[in-house]
Amino acid sequence: MLQRRPLFPGVIEMNHQAGWRIGCNVYLVHDDSGWGLIDVGYSETIEEIIEMIRQMDFPLSQCEALVATHADVDHIQGLAKAKSLLKAPTFSHPKAVDSLETGDRIKTFAEIAAQNVHMEMPLVKIDHTVEDGDSIQIGGQRLEVWHTPGHTDSQLAFRLGNLLLSGDNIYRDGAVGAIDAHHGSDIPSFIKSLDRIAASDVEWLLPSHGPIFRKDEKMIRKTISRLESYLKLADFGTCATEWPLMDEWDRELAEGRVPA
Repeated sequence: MLQRRPLFPGVIEMNHQAGWRIGCNVYLVHDDSGWGLIDVGYSETIEEIIEMIRQMDFPLSQCEALVATHADVDHIQGLAKAKSLLKAPTFSHPKAVDSLETGDRIKTFAEIAAQNVHMEMPLVKIDHTVEDGDSIQIGGQRLEVWHTPGHTDSQLAFRLGNLLLSGDNIYRDGAVGAIDAHHGSDIPSFIKSLDRIAASDVEWLLPSHGPIFRKDEKMIRKTISRLESYLKLADFGTCATEWPLMDEWDRELAEGRVPA
């Protein structure tokens, strides 16, 4: 048996649970009657994640939802495998369905020949589509769906009380998800999505990469200002050679730090 390490009541993040970085942030949302996963990561880590869930004494038969925040390969490559193993329904925004069901390797960043990236994109049938204002019920937990396009056209975020599972909208260091025209990115939409997050009364942001952090409106406004400058000058940083926040995240996971 593994002792559960929730970051908030009813929310476990699987990298934090493991104590090391498995991949993108995978959130297990639960109560006593059911559970679900927000993103699942790469195919090669699915069995490890499911085994951790089993060892935390969550009945695998009680998985009620496998949710894609968007259709990037690092978030959903394992979705087909997870669906097969857990027999649970899949959810995404309608604009992610084509990429997921056809295995579009370009839009999902699974194929970037210039950087020698060649990954499989297993096809997966999406059972339910959700749009802004909808909700996903997981046991007694109700996730309010926000459509927050910008990083991709299908990017979703999910509000749970004072928490926002915020996808690839913004990270603790003020960085944002990659901006790429082939990817369905749109800078004006990105700015609107960040405006919405900044103006909201959520207290914590639970991003798809890196550590959870308190919402800092001043930091988000600074990021918005940077994105506004991109409307006339493309300087996205998608060719960066490193991301220092990930080194910080590795240390914090190993030390078992919790959000503060």
